[in-house]
Amino acid sequence: MSICVPRLSAAALVLAAMLAAPGSARADRCDDTAAQLKGQIEGLTIGKTVANTIYLDHPAAKQLRLGCPSRTMSNELFATADSRKPQPAFYELVASAAAIVFTIPKPDTLRGAKRCIGRLGLLRGDDVKTRFRRLDIRCSRTKTEASISISRGKDE
Repeated sequence: MSICVPRLSAAALVLAAMLAAPGSARADRCDDTAAQLKGQIEGLTIGKTVANTIYLDHPAAKQLRLGCPSRTMSNELFATADSRKPQPAFYELVASAAAIVFTIPKPDTLRGAKRCIGRLGLLRGDDVKTRFRRLDIRCSRTKTEASISISRGKDE
């Protein structure tokens, strides 16, 4: 009878590990993406992870977040500039990060970000949604800052 007890506990441990693995694999992929961003973008640091969101820090952005996959989105990148008219360094940061996260060429992500923020204004308003290269891009601005959110749906 003492022989069956270790086998039973080992089987229980294996079963528990198998059940816990899918949830942790999703977080690991997001952490791997954040680590890849840190390795390829100079000056980027990784902050806290809260509720499927990894907070990042870079001198060119006031706020930078990486949203992990959910039921409706594959990933999301959110960045806020510290002025209404973002500097070229902000565009470069957003384009580099989006190219890594969504595996799209950097010139395409740069063009999409500039196009979206360029549409903000008197005719289209201060909140613009656009679609570029299978990415959903939403730009908005207030009196003091501009923000951009880039995401891709799960079905694409």
